[in-house]
Amino acid sequence: MASTRDTANRIGSVKNIQKITSAMQMVAAARLRRAEQRIRALRPYADVLTRMTRQAAEAAGNVPQLPILQEREDVKNVGLVLIAGDRGLAGSFNSQIIRRGILRYNELREEGKEVTLYAVGRRIDSSLNFRNLTVKSAHTGFTDRPAFADARNIAEELMADYIDGHIDNVEIVYNSYLSPLSQVVTSQTVLPLQQAQILEGGIGDGDAAGDPSSDGDDEKPGHALWIYEPEPEDLLKRLIPDFVEITLFRALLESAASEMGAKMTAMQSASDNASEMIKNLTLEMNRQRQAAITQEILEVVGGAEGV
Repeated sequence: MASTRDTANRIGSVKNIQKITSAMQMVAAARLRRAEQRIRALRPYADVLTRMTRQAAEAAGNVPQLPILQEREDVKNVGLVLIAGDRGLAGSFNSQIIRRGILRYNELREEGKEVTLYAVGRRIDSSLNFRNLTVKSAHTGFTDRPAFADARNIAEELMADYIDGHIDNVEIVYNSYLSPLSQVVTSQTVLPLQQAQILEGGIGDGDAAGDPSSDGDDEKPGHALWIYEPEPEDLLKRLIPDFVEITLFRALLESAASEMGAKMTAMQSASDNASEMIKNLTLEMNRQRQAAITQEILEVVGGAEGV
């Protein structure tokens, strides 16, 4: 049985840990607010960029024969991008991405497809290496504070591999942020862009790009009521890479906010558990003191009776 001193030392250790977890909770909460602000600031730009790209594609009449727009009939190699964190202490934030990624990897292999893995975050990279899975490239050191340059580097690599024919499809798996208590694992196709729904609604849906007041009698279906300079085909060459970069940047921001929310929740839970442990240890120490005092009284009474 532990002595009173041992129990007191345990209480002191738990209190020190509680101070650390409380501080980490406050830091995560502050970073979460900033991450939420970045997501809110990005959404209007991302939505407008998507709409502009769709309108330019509609104005072109047909999907231009750009390498980045070529959809492969026979998908032989799938690029799988797993986005998680560089550090732990975030509950199931990293592990659920690992589980979903491994599950998707096995599904694709069972379909007879090759899988090229891309890791974003040290936790993903180390977990895949531990399972003896080859990672083509790992991007680490920025998952808690991603910059647009990080998304651009990843996007350039993915687009280059797609255009060169090394991969025929690109999927990303990340935690989508809903609230500090809720993060949802999300799978999204980035390339080819037809499957990414950048041309959502299809090319040639009448008023998708233009004026809702148009009755369509004087215009051919799909003819955008805009004047483009340069031509829509040239504009698409610029917009499509931007769309891929923004899609990845948005996924990185969602993942960063999810990580901070998961860390805040995990540290709050750890602090609450520490409080409960301190309470139980204090009760145990008080019982030990009471038992020691009772034992001393009995020894005094027994000695007095012996005299």
